[in-house]
Amino acid sequence: MYENMIEMIGNTPLVKLKLDEQSSAGVFAKLEMQNPFGMKDRVAKKAIMKAKESGELREGQPIFESSSGTMACGIALVGTALGHPVHIVTDPRLDSITKAKLHSLGCEVHVVEKMGEQGWQGGRLDLLRELLKSYPDGYWLRQYDNPANPEAYTELAHELIDELGQVDVLVAAVGSGGSISGTARELKRYNPACKVIAVDATGSVIFGQPDRPARLQGGIGNSLVAGNVDFSLIDEVHWLNDHEAFAATINLAKNEKIFAGNSSGSVYAVARWISTQLSQDVKIAAIFPDRGDRYAETIYSTDYRHMNGMSSTEFLYRPVEVKKHTVVENWSYAPLL
Repeated sequence: MYENMIEMIGNTPLVKLKLDEQSSAGVFAKLEMQNPFGMKDRVAKKAIMKAKESGELREGQPIFESSSGTMACGIALVGTALGHPVHIVTDPRLDSITKAKLHSLGCEVHVVEKMGEQGWQGGRLDLLRELLKSYPDGYWLRQYDNPANPEAYTELAHELIDELGQVDVLVAAVGSGGSISGTARELKRYNPACKVIAVDATGSVIFGQPDRPARLQGGIGNSLVAGNVDFSLIDEVHWLNDHEAFAATINLAKNEKIFAGNSSGSVYAVARWISTQLSQDVKIAAIFPDRGDRYAETIYSTDYRHMNGMSSTEFLYRPVEVKKHTVVENWSYAPLL
């Protein structure tokens, strides 16, 4: 029994995927979606508690952050539970389910009206800075460069080690950079040979692709390069386009009975393919960040997919290898180290 909802964060289930007859290495899905709201509950808890312990965040001080989804819910949960007003700056892509969650938890939601120079993220940050002028005592959590973000995933790495003994390959999506960097750093302390594979969206600038702010994927990719992305830890990057990410997500639900968001679907696609390239004794850990409920009207909507030219959910689990700075349109991968 937990004393409160904050204590529930962490210790998420690990599930071995069944995959298919072409797979060889074992893939173990870390179901971060089983946190109260999703993976970034860990970051909200770590960052807020650390700031309170240091005195940087005072009692009752309002908390501000830019987010399009799971980070917002994590901050809403932890911040309001500890007596802090929470202000979330988001954009029109915010789905109705997440918006309802935020309002029900007592958040104030501010929606930016237009993109900035760095897409929706840039527009959100511009509005956030303007709001802080009206709230001079506001505390900005700064998920993109707050070291508490990657630090929050040290526990996740230890959970993997406790259950698997050794992780040979880590597959994780990249947005703010915290989950892949924090988990990889700790896993490499125990197994320096652990291979780290990043999963990104086409049209995301993190690994040198041109920005396409109109991409449909949520919870993965970025229009800016966050300070928490530690490129020295990452061996390889895979990019998937919207159609591939959506199709993989639908296949994840159908084949593995895991109802997840597109970041999990993309990670599933990459981990499933990696498993065909390695031997049976290799252990692949794949991080699945969030549940599929917020995508009910997009990824899981036949009408939405048809409207966006995605009538087929067929998916070939076969990427193309390219050089690091090649501009890609379809599932491609490139070595980084």
